[in-house]
Amino acid sequence: MKNIVILFAIATFLLSCKQKEKEEKVSDNGLITVTQQQFEASKMEISSPIEQDFDVVVQATGKIDVPPQYKAKISPFIGGYVKSTSLLIGDKVTKGQALITLENTEYLDLQKDYVEVAEQIKYLKSEYERQKTLFEEKITSQKNYLKAESDYRQAKGMYQGLREKLLLLNINPNNVENGKFTSIITLTSPISGDVTKMNANVGMFMSPSDVMMEVVNTEHLMLNLIIFESDILSIKQGQKILFTIPQASKEQFYSNVQTVGKSIENEDRSISVYGTLQKELKEKFLSGMFVEAKVITSTKKGWSVPKDAIIKEDNKYFVLLGQQKQDRFVFKKTLSEIGEVTESFTEIKLNQNVNQNAKILTKGVYELTN
Repeated sequence: MKNIVILFAIATFLLSCKQKEKEEKVSDNGLITVTQQQFEASKMEISSPIEQDFDVVVQATGKIDVPPQYKAKISPFIGGYVKSTSLLIGDKVTKGQALITLENTEYLDLQKDYVEVAEQIKYLKSEYERQKTLFEEKITSQKNYLKAESDYRQAKGMYQGLREKLLLLNINPNNVENGKFTSIITLTSPISGDVTKMNANVGMFMSPSDVMMEVVNTEHLMLNLIIFESDILSIKQGQKILFTIPQASKEQFYSNVQTVGKSIENEDRSISVYGTLQKELKEKFLSGMFVEAKVITSTKKGWSVPKDAIIKEDNKYFVLLGQQKQDRFVFKKTLSEIGEVTESFTEIKLNQNVNQNAKILTKGVYELTN
């Protein structure tokens, strides 16, 4: 029983001390008061704003991207069923390498039409030349000559058109003319790069509107930033860019503005700005990664305090102005306006309450406001 009484007394004493400490921190008039002992125990510090250089930046978002000439979407010119493919996402391919084979009887029909026109054109050419000679010797009428010429030219145009279709399907027209038909075509890569998308499975029918796979040359990865109209005039070639990949890392990376768009795009009134990437970053990043960036447009002088000295409440910013009274420190939460922000410091706009000689709590703010 005696032990219980002792424990109860200790608990009551500690509770009263804690309550007393809380009362010492906040007074009735809203000022925050701490004792010298509390100030030293919490390793608090008071200092005045210091002048330093700040980067003036334009905030932007964007993605890791490649220029259009280094990105290829593979679709069939004429649809067909997927017969085979050995590629996976991430595989490297070279320009001209076979990607996928398709099979369709329509390819046979096209080759048949080509052979028929190729045979017709021989006769029509001969008839055209014969009618031309007869017309020049005034043996036949102009009507017969013009008809022979028209028939020959139409057949020639159809022949060339069908020949180009065969070439687009990677079918050799000479083999077709020699009677070697095929129902299988092979699609090749128009660029060197990495397979980033694969939408084709064996047996699937792929139409001309379907993207079977995508190949991206990651050696040409760049930053693609969206800059709004209000900031466009501040952006110049060569300016430094600081950016992060927020979904993957907190690490900050660097780039430089390479090109600036010359026309307003989209409904949001923006332009595209491209930034260069170092080789080691190209090997690390993936096309399509979301980025948050700051474009440094200039530098300026400004008064600053450590970032931890700033209190944010309801989109407003405050600092704790302090003064020492005997063995106590008294702090007053004061509304402030901030400017540029770095990793460690925040620019603070001076006013009649917060001037360059103001005494501001720069360490221990969290302990007094939470």
